[in-house]
Amino acid sequence: MLYKRNGIFYNEFVRNWISDADLTGEIRKKVRMLTGNLSAQALNAVEMAEPEIGGNGMRESWKRLVEEEKKEIRDALLVTRRELKSFVKWLFLAFAAGLLVGAVGSLFSLCLTWATNTRKEHEWILYLLPLAGILIVFIYQKAEMLRDGGTNTVLDKIRHDGDVPFRMMPLIFIATVLTHLCGGSAGREGAALQIGGSMGNFIGKKLRLDDSDKKVLIMCGMSAAFAALFGTPMAAVFFALEVATVGIMYYSALFPCAIASLTGYYFSTAVADISPERLHITEIPSMGIDTGFSVILIAAACAFAGTFFCWLLHKTGELYQYLFHNAYIRIAVAGLLLIVLTLLEGSGDYNGAGMDVIERAFEGEVVPWAFLLKMIFTALTLGAGYRGGEIVPSFFIGATLGAWLGSLLGLPASISAGVGLAALFCGVTNCPISTLFICFELFQYEGVPFFLLAIAVSYLLSGYSGLYQKQKMVYSKYHHFLNPRKKDNH
Repeated sequence: MLYKRNGIFYNEFVRNWISDADLTGEIRKKVRMLTGNLSAQALNAVEMAEPEIGGNGMRESWKRLVEEEKKEIRDALLVTRRELKSFVKWLFLAFAAGLLVGAVGSLFSLCLTWATNTRKEHEWILYLLPLAGILIVFIYQKAEMLRDGGTNTVLDKIRHDGDVPFRMMPLIFIATVLTHLCGGSAGREGAALQIGGSMGNFIGKKLRLDDSDKKVLIMCGMSAAFAALFGTPMAAVFFALEVATVGIMYYSALFPCAIASLTGYYFSTAVADISPERLHITEIPSMGIDTGFSVILIAAACAFAGTFFCWLLHKTGELYQYLFHNAYIRIAVAGLLLIVLTLLEGSGDYNGAGMDVIERAFEGEVVPWAFLLKMIFTALTLGAGYRGGEIVPSFFIGATLGAWLGSLLGLPASISAGVGLAALFCGVTNCPISTLFICFELFQYEGVPFFLLAIAVSYLLSGYSGLYQKQKMVYSKYHHFLNPRKKDNH
């Protein structure tokens, strides 16, 4: 063992000799020559000192020290070998998972693009929405997945032992495409998380990995699917690490998730030729007290809007089940209701994911009630049993609300829409790091201080609500190192 004194490292038994009053000044100097040096030159110095300190005692002590240090080196090499083995293992596993999930995620993205384009070209397909809902209930019932928790099931299996059913992958794939094709209001990334999580678990199960390794592969699958579908590989990595447990980041999965995410991303862009989503910030004002205050107001409004959106999603589902016990009747009634609302609204902007509306919001084309209508359409769709994600609807709500508020506060449309998008997404997912990376990638690193401020405000003000009921809050947002569900006894 070594310790440091006056900037010099000493071995423990040398320290005792240096402090011994019997040693002469000359011997002290020679002993100091040996500190921290186990080379042959050091042993020669010991031989020079031996006559002055009485025989071979010092040399024997140094031999013992050499053996101890050699043992420590051997132990370090064993650790290095174990780390290298883990590196190679996860390099191949994560690459394989990223490749497979990236391929399926790319196919999923292409199918959703086809569904959206087909619906816009043939508006009569909207009238098939109730029939599509009945088909969705039928296939889930036949697969014994009618009470499937969706993304909540995936998040639960990251924290607890157990398997994500592989049949979740084809079910959510088909059901989400049907929902988008016929005009349901839903996103896609939430569905991608289910596809990736179920495939990652399946790979781990087939390779007979233990539960901890399967959990890492679940996160790898989530990262790969998210990156392949949305084109944000950095955000995909940290979202998988961050979303299951607020306050804890699963850094042990950082390397595998990074490999899987990048593999899925490059498969979708290079092989499937899918263009990643990008939004453009056209005008960035200088950050000052007035603009900073405006950003805080927009972020606060989006935090509260996100809390309301989460409440609306959960309560709408409960209300559907209270009014209609039969799942077939429930989803058919919801389909008819969405048809009526679409006809009354007239534009069709609130069907599907709504990326075109988001792009228009960044250009300043927004109506004041757009965010509220998207909340209603999405809650009616997902609450009834139609399938899809909640992330792009969250982008829609945040961007339109932010752009409208920005017009009232005198901020440019693109920066205020971006601030709203970031704030609302952070508020509903409780994932500030992932949100910041999404801003990096979506906006090409433009306006970062605005987004950082908005994310911080929204994370604090959004409370403990969220899209995912199985997301666990480990630490309080308002107190250091305090579990919000436990009394502080410190």
